[in-house]
Amino acid sequence: MSAKKSINLKELDINNIGAWPRQAQIGFAAIVALVIIGLWWYLFISDKRTELEDLERQETDLRAEFETKQGRAANLEPLKLQLAQMEQQLQQMLRQLPSKNEMPDLIVDISQTALATGITNELFQPGPEEPKEFYAEKPIALRMVGSYHQFGGFVSGVASLPRVVIMTMHDIQLKPRGESKTGEGITVNAPLELSGTVKTYRYLDEEEVAAQQPAAEGATKPEGGN
Repeated sequence: MSAKKSINLKELDINNIGAWPRQAQIGFAAIVALVIIGLWWYLFISDKRTELEDLERQETDLRAEFETKQGRAANLEPLKLQLAQMEQQLQQMLRQLPSKNEMPDLIVDISQTALATGITNELFQPGPEEPKEFYAEKPIALRMVGSYHQFGGFVSGVASLPRVVIMTMHDIQLKPRGESKTGEGITVNAPLELSGTVKTYRYLDEEEVAAQQPAAEGATKPEGGN
């Protein structure tokens, strides 16, 4: 049996592949096939793997987002129920305030309560009403003169009125009226002057609340908006 003839690569003419020995042609074809497969893998499969990895990351993010929204949705109904209960409680609290028709009588009651305790009303002047979102406030400019005990009786009398009366004080000054004659400071029976502005509040009825909503929306609308 004769030995196979070895192939000398230097003798192979790249421009005349057809003249190569059979083994050299097969080897060259195999190398070309491997190069083609490698290029095809790099150009197509590699990109697809990168795309697949991106899709897997997107799937993970979407799952996390879905779980977060699912958790929020599960808590949405209890939150809605809690909000409805809070709104109901707010309405009940507002209903305890005087109504529009009761406000004039309430102001008279406050003034009469001061007089009943012996306080002198040198100034008791209600100002224009200022509507808010759910309520309206009524400022009252006042200057009263009375003793410490009389002012205490006035506060107690206002608190015992049939309707809930909320009074907030603004720029209030309480100072002695006249000089002490005892030289030991002002006693509890010495006259005091209370001056400044108090505000009392009432609830708005449904029509008034509806009228306030467009005004509130206009106040919060950004400048330049259509």
